[in-house]
Amino acid sequence: MKIMALADKPDKMLWDHLDKRLLEGVDLILSCGDLPAEYLSFLTCFTHAPVLYVHGNHDERYAEKPPEGCVCIEDQIYKFGGVRILGLGGSMRYKPGPCMYTEREMNLRIARMRMKLWRSKGFDILLTHAPAYRLGDTAHVSHQGFSGFRDLMDKYEPKYMIHGHVHREYSSDFVRERMYGKTKIVNADTRYVFEI
Repeated sequence: MKIMALADKPDKMLWDHLDKRLLEGVDLILSCGDLPAEYLSFLTCFTHAPVLYVHGNHDERYAEKPPEGCVCIEDQIYKFGGVRILGLGGSMRYKPGPCMYTEREMNLRIARMRMKLWRSKGFDILLTHAPAYRLGDTAHVSHQGFSGFRDLMDKYEPKYMIHGHVHREYSSDFVRERMYGKTKIVNADTRYVFEI
């Protein structure tokens, strides 16, 4: 299965120039958040691949105008073609507002997923906006990751964790891919394509 992951910034080759070759063979599109609803809706017009998304910390606008034709998988395990995708959007709370959580609040969200995780016998992809703690995050609270995501990977050993939030331009030593145990962690900044 060929999957395109998107995060944080619309890809000019898709949004401005519509290079349809980039969508060829793509079976599924995953959005890690902070993308315009219009961009995600636009993509649904040029592919048969479902577009699944979680919220980024700037996606409060989705409450009034969600991406049309797309599926929000917040706090869900979505199954597609035998692949189980767990969606947990949002970032660490650094100011008042929606789509942001304290570590405790995120852990409560994860705890509420216990029965869904048991029924699905785990998951294959962890789709988030924020990274896991000390695995692609930064020291500043606004871009700090969640320890709860590390706990999920320790327990369920998914094949992938796909996130956004920490942009390539934030650091000269940006790392797109890293391994954590048996899980490949990918920062989907703009666009990333992989197969599972």
